[in-house]
Amino acid sequence: MRQDLTAFEIERHKAAIIRTDISRPVRLAMNAGLFTESCSFFDYGCGHGGDIKRLAELGFKTTGWDPYFRPTEKKSQAEVVNLGYVLNVIENPKERQQALMESWSLATRVLIVSAQVLLDYLSNDVVAYGDGVVTKRNTFQKYFEQEELKNYIDSVLQVDSVPVGLGTYVVFRNPEDAESFKLSRFHSKRSTPQIRLKVKTFEEYENVLKPLMDFVSERGRLPLKGELNTESNICAEFGSITRAFKIVLQATSSQEWEELFERRKQDLLLYVALSKFSKRPKLSDLPNHIKLDLKSLLGSYKTACELADNALFSLGQAGYIHKKCAESKIGKLLPDSLYVHLSALDELDLSLRLYEGCASRTVGRMDGATIVKFHTDKPRISYLFYPDFETDPHPALHTSVRIDLQDLHVKYSDYVKSDNPPVLHRKETFLSKSHPLYQQFAELTKEEEDAGLLDNAKMIGTRAGWEARLRSAEAKIVDHKVVKTSAG
Repeated sequence: MRQDLTAFEIERHKAAIIRTDISRPVRLAMNAGLFTESCSFFDYGCGHGGDIKRLAELGFKTTGWDPYFRPTEKKSQAEVVNLGYVLNVIENPKERQQALMESWSLATRVLIVSAQVLLDYLSNDVVAYGDGVVTKRNTFQKYFEQEELKNYIDSVLQVDSVPVGLGTYVVFRNPEDAESFKLSRFHSKRSTPQIRLKVKTFEEYENVLKPLMDFVSERGRLPLKGELNTESNICAEFGSITRAFKIVLQATSSQEWEELFERRKQDLLLYVALSKFSKRPKLSDLPNHIKLDLKSLLGSYKTACELADNALFSLGQAGYIHKKCAESKIGKLLPDSLYVHLSALDELDLSLRLYEGCASRTVGRMDGATIVKFHTDKPRISYLFYPDFETDPHPALHTSVRIDLQDLHVKYSDYVKSDNPPVLHRKETFLSKSHPLYQQFAELTKEEEDAGLLDNAKMIGTRAGWEARLRSAEAKIVDHKVVKTSAG
């Protein structure tokens, strides 16, 4: 990898490698942080063993078994067990249940279960979603509805499985791990406030104070006794954690810290609110760090549940979501919807985050989705896929997935083979201003406005219309710049 890449470009490069080399369910689990470098992995029904080979190359301890391709391999326990598109191909219901139970018995920490699911096309056709493997005899495929798959897993294993994508769920051996994972899915990405002023004491002890700053950024509160490994070093220099953090506040923006604390409070409320749809855990079932966060940021679990339920109730009030979308400072607002880039979701108002969470609690955070569409005329969320959003000045819509929040039906629309798909303009309007590409996109929009290319919004909404407008204006877009061409 080139050494002069920015951190942003490196992450994009790494994501592309993972996206192309590893099967979708395992990739989803990796992206969700369920794998560590020392993690052991067993693939139950591994086929030819592609995931085993690729994960081994990444340094994981991997083994697998398959009734057709690796029947003599030993079925062994592992921290992570994958049951990928196996349930689809087992015709006998008892054998299907046995495979699920046996794979669960091998998982010491987490089981990944994936199956092909049925989706409705917007044209009312029905299609299967997923990269499943047909049996050697090519005789049987069982397709699930998304909710049907969850209900099947939960009833057979007596668990509360967690969706990480369409047709993919994870099951945790330790209930506390499950709750920590659920909370992590709503953990907004907030960086530690930057150093704004030169403070002599801070400069002298910056290395000592950094672990404290990282902890407070992560949890939204000061650590209690015993929570921070470097506590003794900090107290030796400053006398207490509180005094040490006062030094941090002198060198940073207190307003930024307040905003971070408020965002962490909202993360907790989002987690508590969405737990209402499954089996909300008792306080005693929660990991200790979540208990401490709840007490510090919200006063008590009871208060958190009341606030969360009130937030859920508000979503059902007439015009409420429309109002919140209209008030949003982030996203592209249209009369019946608000479009927001996935990277900016964490920065939205709690109500909009919760509205989207009502969809992602069913399907997980959509793998590869680019933009979330908040429907304001009906209770719906759509996930739009623009694979070339960052590189193509006017990317074409690849696919879309729409979720009806009343009945949880999932509808799918595919534009891959379309000769004239919808295309995007004004890409910066979907982003937060903190996005590293915001300025580049904004400058392109300004050039296109000055050239009159965006005057007729209806005409340029599709690829054919946009290309026709460019031809008529004798222009083309090169590297996010408007370039004039000759008439011929």
